[in-house]
Amino acid sequence: MTRWGDHLGEFAEGALSTVLLTVFSAAGAVVLAVVITAFRICPVRPLRAFGTGYVELFQNIPLAVWLVLFVFGLPTVGIRFELFTTAILATALYMASYYAETLRAGVNGVERGQAEAARALGLGFGQSLSAVVLPQALRTIIQPLGNVTIQLLMNTALAAAVGVVELTEATNRVNLALAEPLPLYIGAGVCYAVLALVISTGAGVLDRKLAIPR
Repeated sequence: MTRWGDHLGEFAEGALSTVLLTVFSAAGAVVLAVVITAFRICPVRPLRAFGTGYVELFQNIPLAVWLVLFVFGLPTVGIRFELFTTAILATALYMASYYAETLRAGVNGVERGQAEAARALGLGFGQSLSAVVLPQALRTIIQPLGNVTIQLLMNTALAAAVGVVELTEATNRVNLALAEPLPLYIGAGVCYAVLALVISTGAGVLDRKLAIPR
């Protein structure tokens, strides 16, 4: 027990890094996803093409590749951030493509008459999207957004490959010291499961509060 107790701090720091990486990456990804979604449904063809190209590019290249490119590639062109910040940036840009697709599905589910009514009232595309379409779309996709956030949580483990000491990397380091892989990795798995349950439960509660009355 003492041997494990000596490393509890490392586990706690790794878990905290995983939570922070998830929260900050999700926040950045959602903001960017709103912009990408707006591009994909706007009437300006070049913007639609850019939005589509962004989603296709990031969804068809693994996050591990983006992490390596950002961490080791950006410094070669004179762009340097802290390692943790770089991991957040790469993860947010990657996950924005998945959030954008979920948002677009929600927008497509809003009745066309809502947008037409907004235009009839004199609202422009941006005003119609922000005041009428997006609020209704978001109320129907809380659970899918929660699922994407759980996917993001699991993807944070890839940051270990570029040196970020999150939960997986912390477990790897403790295993090197204790050589007890089975209980250590089961413990890490339980931590991920608990965090995923928190996200899923929170999304469920929010979904029920914002549910559109039938």
